[in-house]
Amino acid sequence: MNPLSLLASAVINISLAVIVLSLFSIYKKQPSNASIYYARRLSQNHHISFDHSFTISRFLPSLSWIPLAARVTEDEILQSSGLDALIVIRLLKFGTNFFSVCSLVGLVVLLPVNFHGQDEPWSFNSMDSFTISNISKGSNCIFFLFHVLFHRLWMHFTCLWFISFYGLYLLYKEYNEILIKRIQQLRNIRHRPDQFTILVRQIPLCIEHQIRGCSVDHFFSKHYPNSYYSCQMLYEGKALQDLLNQAKHIARKIEELRKQCSSIKKHSSEHLLLGTSRENNTKIAMHEEKLLELTHKIRQLQDENMLKDKELPIAFVTFKSRWGAALAAQSQQHSNPLQWITERAPQPRDIYWRNLAISFKFLPIYKIGVILAASLLTIFFTIPVTAVQGIAKFEKLKKWFPPAMAIQLIPGLSSIVMGYLPSVILNGFIYVVPFAMFGIAKVGGSISRSKVEIKTCNMVFYFLVGNVFFLSLISGSLLEEIGESFRHPKNFPSHLARAVSAQADFFMTYILADGLSGFSLEALQAGMLLLDFIKSHTFGRGKEKNPYLYPLPYFRVIPLVSLSILIGLVYALVAPLLLPFLLGYFMLGYVVYINQIQDVYETIYDTCGQYWPYIHHYIFVGFILMQITMIGLFGLKSKPAASIATIPLLILTIMFNEYCKNRFLPTFRLYSIQNAVQNDEMDEKNGEMEVNYKRASNAYCQPSLRPINNITSESSLRQPLASSV
Repeated sequence: MNPLSLLASAVINISLAVIVLSLFSIYKKQPSNASIYYARRLSQNHHISFDHSFTISRFLPSLSWIPLAARVTEDEILQSSGLDALIVIRLLKFGTNFFSVCSLVGLVVLLPVNFHGQDEPWSFNSMDSFTISNISKGSNCIFFLFHVLFHRLWMHFTCLWFISFYGLYLLYKEYNEILIKRIQQLRNIRHRPDQFTILVRQIPLCIEHQIRGCSVDHFFSKHYPNSYYSCQMLYEGKALQDLLNQAKHIARKIEELRKQCSSIKKHSSEHLLLGTSRENNTKIAMHEEKLLELTHKIRQLQDENMLKDKELPIAFVTFKSRWGAALAAQSQQHSNPLQWITERAPQPRDIYWRNLAISFKFLPIYKIGVILAASLLTIFFTIPVTAVQGIAKFEKLKKWFPPAMAIQLIPGLSSIVMGYLPSVILNGFIYVVPFAMFGIAKVGGSISRSKVEIKTCNMVFYFLVGNVFFLSLISGSLLEEIGESFRHPKNFPSHLARAVSAQADFFMTYILADGLSGFSLEALQAGMLLLDFIKSHTFGRGKEKNPYLYPLPYFRVIPLVSLSILIGLVYALVAPLLLPFLLGYFMLGYVVYINQIQDVYETIYDTCGQYWPYIHHYIFVGFILMQITMIGLFGLKSKPAASIATIPLLILTIMFNEYCKNRFLPTFRLYSIQNAVQNDEMDEKNGEMEVNYKRASNAYCQPSLRPINNITSESSLRQPLASSV
């Protein structure tokens, strides 16, 4: 790619970002869009003040939302949205802090070294003069930097060690700080029912009474006599849930008809009112009769005697203390490990009740199905990624498809096609992937949304690393490169290095498109605007607007940002010109997502930071790839001493990761007895212990077994986190 193509991509992406963010700032001022841009605040009954007067300022773009977002503190995010939301912000902040230093090193030190790597004049047709490719093989030429004499490639070697140690220091600091915040958050939300409750699977039948509920009561009363409180058995409730759905549908119809009646009374004449009200009253009476019949059937099915035959081998067990629940959840209950399987219960609003009905012995089959489906999706997406690389490599495209030469007839069009189009097409395809993976992960048998999202994060990240990063590197000769890597694994670093240095320009345009266009469209919420427009002019006309509440899509944000960090790490020394683009990417993402977390997205659950160990691993993969790439590049440049001297750095990085696993990971996966006892003591001191565990015992009632009187109050099941923190 030549500089003109990169310039075309930068100009188009920056222009689009400015236009989209200007539209966002205008739309956000309009009262009619409050249900989109202030959905979270409206759901919490916050007052949103708007300027209703017809003034010019209402229709002029402004940047006032940026300083407002920048002033939001971490404590405010933690209190209102939980630690998981804060982790997204900390990830973007990590990128800003890390790549600001990398940009300084890259632009001040490495870019001049690369540019003066050969005595040949700069070619305007290539960006290679700014990359490590510009340094000739076996180069022993020297240069002065701050009056100090250096060999060129040894400067890269020094910067590699500096960047690696600085990045690992930041990673350790982040892990440690988030661990402290996790412990604090567990203390702040100590009243939550999941801290007193465990999930028990594979419950055997009671020999005497032939029911599982009795078996649970006997088992935990015997083995946890001082801490066991109660249990909530689960039942097969598909038929019951179908009846409940029908009842809810009829209840909504009755409510709509009553609203119509009240609306007609206000706006219609007396003659029209009599005819319409009679008709509506007849319909309401018919629907109420049906609702009464369904209510009677539902209450019959909810009867305890009717439920005995539908009992599942799974239960929620509540304890009188957190340490009792932690001890039971984290220990083996029976000599047969396939019986009395325990784990910590998710939050009640985080549970996928349908997946709890899946038999434990069939879960491996579901997991294999998820792996196969994700693999097929990954293989399928090799087609568009390879096609995108065909567009990016215009010289190869002309050989494969001669009619493409017609593009050169229009001045500047080839620059747009090569610089802007490939990254936009790729980002368009990638946008679908997280949602497809989320749908696949949902059928994998996970019992909570948080576990599904964490699993989806892993699937999407490795999909992006495989399809976007590696496939973009080797798509020109896909099969030959893969075959060569398997036949000669020792040559993998040199193959990776050669491919990385050849694709620097493509990833610059990718970061521009994903960052500028992606984050600006995230702020605009174009999909919600379109949906609101359609609803307002069709089936939702005249109805009161409800906030468009959706949870923050961790499964989309975390893998995409982690991929950008990985790309930045790999190219930090290869193509330092990429680093300022990355810095802008993280700074824009930081203000956009603070705005979205505060105003738009609701918080359904909070795992208290369980996403961070996965993020740490994704960044660690980036460091490993960076170091392997540099080992290969030093070899390609005939500097075997530098390659060999980089191997200790690789070993130190792996040792650092192992240390972090031992130091931090167990506290993220488990609930330490020390913290549980401390929180129990705090509750006992405040006299809140009994209230909290009694509340926990009632929190895990199956939706199909809840009282029929709550049929129209479904919204009470989805309270925002702020109300419980």
